[in-house]
Amino acid sequence: MTDDDQDGGRVRSASADRQERARRTNAAWTAPLVYGTVRSLVRFVLWPYFRTRTAGREHIPASGQVILAPVHRSNLDSLMLSPLTRRRLRALAKESLFKLPPLGWVIASLGAFPVQRDSADRESMRVARELLADGNLLLVFPEGTRHEGDRVAELFDGTAWLAAKTQSPVVPVGIAGTGEAMPTGVRFPRPTRVRIVVGPPIDPPEAKGARSALRDWTAGFAEALQAAQDEAVERARR
Repeated sequence: MTDDDQDGGRVRSASADRQERARRTNAAWTAPLVYGTVRSLVRFVLWPYFRTRTAGREHIPASGQVILAPVHRSNLDSLMLSPLTRRRLRALAKESLFKLPPLGWVIASLGAFPVQRDSADRESMRVARELLADGNLLLVFPEGTRHEGDRVAELFDGTAWLAAKTQSPVVPVGIAGTGEAMPTGVRFPRPTRVRIVVGPPIDPPEAKGARSALRDWTAGFAEALQAAQDEAVERARR
């Protein structure tokens, strides 16, 4: 075995350990308490601070497996979405956030699992499929990472693949204002007006559809996500 093989094995082992710790924390009795506390703080502190208004919350199904797919403009986005529904949001978060035990525990209690963004992380996709199979509401950022501006960036095909494999409807969400409130490098959010628009759920691609069908579905979903974003931006300007 080469040194590279040994290093790769150690990385995979550390990643698996973090996945298992996140799984145990997610399932602990303390997790719903932590999530409920944070959601209440967002609802009664952050939402008023940003003069937040929402539209289309009724489009989020009250039960069953659902992928909630918003634009991504700020580290605030995940938090700001939590009061949209009484359902507990689950999410995939970058693995580096879980390397510090206190922070990792909090993030896992909020429903997140670590994902390796720079590699094909099959373990994270397996976890995502299991979460959806259990009837959860899973938060997925289809743009992959944070972007600037009002135009939706090129979407990864992971959302289409996950929706097809699990036959989960996908709900597009536009968010205006969080990028200005807390752009990259800013530590304390500015009191900028935030608007969140939830679009109607979109049926998933066929489970055994061709790759071209996934691309077509992604193109259609990008249009729906852009429509939600455009409405959020327009509402923020009023």
